[in-house]
Amino acid sequence: MKKLLGRLAATLALCTAAATATAAVYADIRIINRSTGETLPIYRHQGQLWVAGKPGDRYAIQVSNRSGGRLLGVVSVDGVNVISGDTAATNQRGYVLSPGGSVDIAGWRKSDQEVAAFYFTALDNSYAARTRRPDNVGVIGIAAFREYQPPVVMNEMAADSAEVARRSAAPAAAPMAKAESRLGTGHGERIHAPVQSVEFQRASSTPDEIITVRYDSYANLVARGIIPAPRRQPVPNAFPGNYVPDPS
Repeated sequence: MKKLLGRLAATLALCTAAATATAAVYADIRIINRSTGETLPIYRHQGQLWVAGKPGDRYAIQVSNRSGGRLLGVVSVDGVNVISGDTAATNQRGYVLSPGGSVDIAGWRKSDQEVAAFYFTALDNSYAARTRRPDNVGVIGIAAFREYQPPVVMNEMAADSAEVARRSAAPAAAPMAKAESRLGTGHGERIHAPVQSVEFQRASSTPDEIITVRYDSYANLVARGIIPAPRRQPVPNAFPGNYVPDPS
């Protein structure tokens, strides 16, 4: 089996995500509206997952590690790797999560210290379209990889346990019937988001799982039948009858 080894922009956040919008075997994903602080509801439609975004709102992708080992998440937005800016492929760089940890990815990584904010915008203003790659606008993807674990022999067990102990002790709008222009993700203002590079060896060159979430405006999702159209409330009539009836 070919093993992949590389230095990866990483976060080792140890916090655990709250109730998640969607969960697979190894990873959870939530889409957080940074403008309001709410977790966007995820709608399931014909085997696909969808969220409704509002133009202008900033958002973050929260990925949590459900496994007992470190996990690599290669993250793409609109078909673009959020760290390198390359057209996304599963063998690229990603974020490394400690066991039970999570990371909020709030933008396109510009350096070890900053990202350019994600925000919902018209397709033509999206980062992918502005870099001449509009074909995959409207989708967020996570490719999760478990870490390679070499076989442990008996005379190495004590040393491994001591290393684990040392690490553990460290600090830890109203809908519209007519469809609107499709949404994409813009390249916004700089946000302080420091990371560090770590070594990560994948257990396999094939992702252990891939999670895909599509997005568009609320009006478009209603128009396409992905979100049920709300029932119209009857308009009150000031003069519905003639004389005063007895109460029942």
